[in-house]
Amino acid sequence: MALVINAVFSNIFKFKIDYFIVYYLTGSLIFNFMSEATSGSLTSVINAASLIKKVYIPKYIFPLEKCLFAFVNMLFSCFALIVVILIVRMPVHLTALLFFFPMVCTLIFSLGMSLILSSVNVFFRDIGHLYSVWTVAWMYLTPVIYPVEVLPERLLPVMKLNPMFHYVTYFRDVVMYGTIPSLNSHIICLLFAFTFLGIGLVMFKKQQDRFILYI
Repeated sequence: MALVINAVFSNIFKFKIDYFIVYYLTGSLIFNFMSEATSGSLTSVINAASLIKKVYIPKYIFPLEKCLFAFVNMLFSCFALIVVILIVRMPVHLTALLFFFPMVCTLIFSLGMSLILSSVNVFFRDIGHLYSVWTVAWMYLTPVIYPVEVLPERLLPVMKLNPMFHYVTYFRDVVMYGTIPSLNSHIICLLFAFTFLGIGLVMFKKQQDRFILYI
């Protein structure tokens, strides 16, 4: 997929990005992790209905398991990214050691989203179909494939409301460009992560006792 995207967007659309294949992989690595974690968590409670009906078990374990599983998958995908970096001979900077920060922030954010989605989906099953459409739209609203510079300046404030924009940008900054993001970038990443986690925990805790009536 990375080779196809590289061929299409670096040649046909003429995006002037050095090491475009690495640019794409650094974006897709973070975004696909979030997408896999939340999509898997969406039906995690419903799929565990037989177990929930038999024994008491903390229900947040099910979305948490999906998020951690997706996190491990992302870590394995990092090996593919490393191989590509070596093949294209992209310079590697010491800032790459900060790669874990956006990954952990995305994990926390994804867990919050997963708690929200898995609890809502118990009562409104159509959420699952709508979310699959939304993730595709969300990917195109995040600069995974294209450089953010191609967007009109008036759209940048809207783009900055997208949490994945900040996580993808942070990951690229430390891995590709050798720059350490500002303190504001760190605060924004943490703020999005823990805000969604807090909302998710509150919603899930409030609704979890009613799950058994709907599954």
